[in-house]
Amino acid sequence: MRTRTLLLLAVTCGLAILIAGTVQILRLAGQDTQPILAIGDTGTAGDANVTVTAFEEVDGVTTVTVTLAGVDDPAGLNGFTLVGPGATAEPNQRGQQACTGFTVAPVTCTLTFGSATIEPGDRLLVFHRATESARWKLV
Repeated sequence: MRTRTLLLLAVTCGLAILIAGTVQILRLAGQDTQPILAIGDTGTAGDANVTVTAFEEVDGVTTVTVTLAGVDDPAGLNGFTLVGPGATAEPNQRGQQACTGFTVAPVTCTLTFGSATIEPGDRLLVFHRATESARWKLV
């Protein structure tokens, strides 16, 4: 190949990379990011409203007090996950104040997670419903 052909190919490849990078930046800039909520904040996912009112972690058991409202769904607790360094946990409901599901009227109850396998550090409570999610920073 001649030098002129190689230079034209190099310029064309450079332009293709530049265009692809610009398209990717525009895609990322257009994404809506969900804010991370704090204790006391209300999050909405789908048709459910969740307010985290308290958090406690003692002897490998994490208890999160929440107020649930907005929809009548006894299986709605499946959307909760506790996320920490190196592991996640699903709620294992126990205790007198344990949540039993969502109701239209606000209900305050507790979510209990086994957190002995989660390393010390940050904790996030994540709630997924439909195609939406809400996240609370607990620690």
